Order: sequence, then C-alpha cells, then structure tokens
Amino acid sequence: MTALNPRPMTPEDLDEVMRVEQEIYPFPWTRGNFSDALRAGYDAWRFEDDRSRMIGYSILMWAPDEVHLLNLSIVHNWQGQGIGERCLRWLGQHIQGRGGPALLLEVRPSNKRAIRLYEKMGMRRIGLRRDYYPSFELSREDAIVMRCPLPFDPPGNHHVR
Repeated sequence: MTALNPRPMTPEDLDEVMRVEQEIYPFPWTRGNFSDALRAGYDAWRFEDDRSRMIGYSILMWAPDEVHLLNLSIVHNWQGQGIGERCLRWLGQHIQGRGGPALLLEVRPSNKRAIRLYEKMGMRRIGLRRDYYPSFELSREDAIVMRCPLPFDPPGNHHVR
C-alpha cells in the first residue's frame, strides 16, 4: 500500500498544486484562491507518498461548529486507488483531534465518484446551493451540501449493544 504522508502546504507547493488543479478540473481554483487560503491561515495539506511525491492536497476552513472542506483533490495518476478515502479519513481524524465536531462540504451533483465516497464515509445531504459552480456554455451547476458529525460513521457500521 502506498504511504500517505500529510504535511502542511506551503507557498512553494503552489506551482505543483496548480499543475494538478488545472489537469483534473475543467474549472480549477486559481493560484490566488490557494494563496489567499494560505495567507488566511486555512488548514492546507499536501499528501505525499513514501518518495515525497505529491498524491493529493486539501484545504479546510475552521468555523466554531464545523470544519468546511473547501478542496480535496487527488493527482490524476493516483485516482481510483483509494487515496481519496485515505486522505478523507486522515482529515477526519485530524479535525476530530483538534476538537472539530463536524465536517461540511459542497460537491457537484455530476461528481458521482466523490458523492459515493462521501456517502460511504457517513456524510448526509443537508441542502442544495443553486447555481453554485461555474459550468459550460455560461451555465451554472448546483452544489449538494453534505455534513457529517465526527468521527465518521459509515452506513452499516453500527454495532448492536
């Protein structure tokens, strides 16, 4: 199994983060989005394998009653290998260890793979933000809002006492 070594993201990581962001998204975050997140002190993580190669990254924004997952991205060549789930599990443990009670995020309805992962982790749909994301042909795509108290409690993981 590939190692998963998280370390704080730094401004020096942004060239590589931007290459990945532009490769995997039709509407990527801008360099300014990432720079602003770092300057604002958001929880920014770079996930590396055992040879210090970036395999993913994430940005978290802390609020009093929950932590907002703004970005969780996996390098294209590492997608489909369970890395996203491992990163999300690590983030959940990190958040809970720092006293964060819940995780909140938005996801495109068209991102079926991400929705399956989030539901697998026990996240529930709590709302819809209309016209949230940019889309093709000058249209917009809604965002499904999902939330989960921590620790993650995947469906079917309930034990009878």
